[in-house]
Amino acid sequence: MLVSVITPNYNCAAYIGGAIESVLAQSFRDWELLIVDDCSTDGSDGIAAEYAGRDSRIRLYKTPAHSGSPLAPRNWGVTMARGRYIAFLDSDDLWLPDKLEKQLALFSDEQTAIAFSNYEKITEDGARNGRVVRSPAAVSYGKLLKSNYIGNLTAMYDTHKTGKLFFEHSRHEDYVLWLSILAKGFTARNTGAVEALYRVRAGSVSSRKRDAAQWQWRIYRRHLKLPLPYSVCLFCCYMASGFLKYIR
Repeated sequence: MLVSVITPNYNCAAYIGGAIESVLAQSFRDWELLIVDDCSTDGSDGIAAEYAGRDSRIRLYKTPAHSGSPLAPRNWGVTMARGRYIAFLDSDDLWLPDKLEKQLALFSDEQTAIAFSNYEKITEDGARNGRVVRSPAAVSYGKLLKSNYIGNLTAMYDTHKTGKLFFEHSRHEDYVLWLSILAKGFTARNTGAVEALYRVRAGSVSSRKRDAAQWQWRIYRRHLKLPLPYSVCLFCCYMASGFLKYIR
């Protein structure tokens, strides 16, 4: 029951060691960690290489050229993954020790193809302050259209049910991936607990709220080709949900 953990990295020397340590600390031990470095220049690839040299479950890959986004490194990792389950952890985020163990328990029925969790926002220097983002216990395709309840750093999917899936060249590519899975009639289930820590950094892609809203609208209209009135309704739900996430 191998879990493949995919970690894209670009210039995260200050944080990548913590991300790797949080995988090493997992109570579930049957995992592989695939770190895909996107041509870092700050020595973070060297830190990853040191960990790979000490633990055979950790493998380091490097993209041939800087891609400028985590999409290509993540897809590279998916290509190289050997596990039934595929999970994602960015190099500046952290998992809590029971994350994998608790999520694997949710896949016992044929309907569940994605497991995820609540997560807590931490400051750039790692301070915890109780800013928890909570999601519903179960998410269907229709519910996910209203908001991306599935934090990428918490998500894991079952390739035996879905096949091996890749991120599309789209903004909010993780959201598009979850939608594509749930559109087939599958369900995403939440452990109901905080299992990951999301680092809020100035200038990060997810911190650009105006851009994120534009990407969301394009997903409704261009990618999913939803009718205008339905798109407007969903977008209002998305904005309300995003505001609640922001103030937490």
